[in-house]
Amino acid sequence: MNLLLEFLWLLVTLIYSYVEALVKLFIPLKRKSVSGEIVLITGAGHGLGRLTAYEFAKRQSRLVLWDINKHGVQETAEACRKLGATAQVFTVDCSNREEIYNAAEKVKRDIGDVSILVNNAGVVAAADLLSTQDKQIQKTFEVNILAHHWTTKAFLPEMMKNNHGHIVTVASAGGHVAVPFLVSYCSSKFAAVGFHKSLTQELLALGKDGIKTTCLCPVFINTGFLKQPSSRLLPILETDKVANKLIDGILCNQNMIFVPPFVKLSLLLERIVPERALRAMNKFVKIKFDAVVGHGGKEN
Repeated sequence: MNLLLEFLWLLVTLIYSYVEALVKLFIPLKRKSVSGEIVLITGAGHGLGRLTAYEFAKRQSRLVLWDINKHGVQETAEACRKLGATAQVFTVDCSNREEIYNAAEKVKRDIGDVSILVNNAGVVAAADLLSTQDKQIQKTFEVNILAHHWTTKAFLPEMMKNNHGHIVTVASAGGHVAVPFLVSYCSSKFAAVGFHKSLTQELLALGKDGIKTTCLCPVFINTGFLKQPSSRLLPILETDKVANKLIDGILCNQNMIFVPPFVKLSLLLERIVPERALRAMNKFVKIKFDAVVGHGGKEN
């Protein structure tokens, strides 16, 4: 009998969820305030990390900015201060676990408890697998996914104690759909998406529903990391547009953000379209960028 009741409750929940999702398409979601929140952003010295810092600065958050590039992160901090926010700078190599833990201790001691953590730092090596150096593969995983573990382990305990916080994972559409000549990058981003999903479920299982999670999955962003990216169908995104989508998703406690939204369709197609058709579709989309191929050749 209990099983039947649980099943009926599941049906009610499913119906309610679909109705709620439909309503949200037409009614603007309430956005939370991040004023006064201590926000730590990794990779804040350039690109998406920098522009995300600006968005939080406009909302009077207290910023803690990490980057391996001292000059770049200081420039970000100066711009944030001009927007009226406080900003503290730390030079941190996110491929180094001990540097992360040491910097985290300084933040907690000198500034306070981080309540919004944006794991944004990332690296990419565009090459076929055999042309990718071992140290490049290792660093890709150290920065793109292992650092997420170390930063989260450093700041999550206080969030859990207060049942308040937000952990943001900057992943990629390449964390759902693979791209040739980005084997290490896509692998690390698949791991980042898995990290986000598993952490979300774990926090719910522990009853910590006050800690929100968000995962950002954009297609190519015009940051200069990849040289000359192009595609027949996928847009090359401008960094400010992606930062706007990210801050909007954080303020609305959105769990998964795809930019552009139609990327979701590719996830469905991968599960229902025959393999031969998928290969033909990928060929038609024609994703291209400069990459090292065949120990020195170029894929244009």
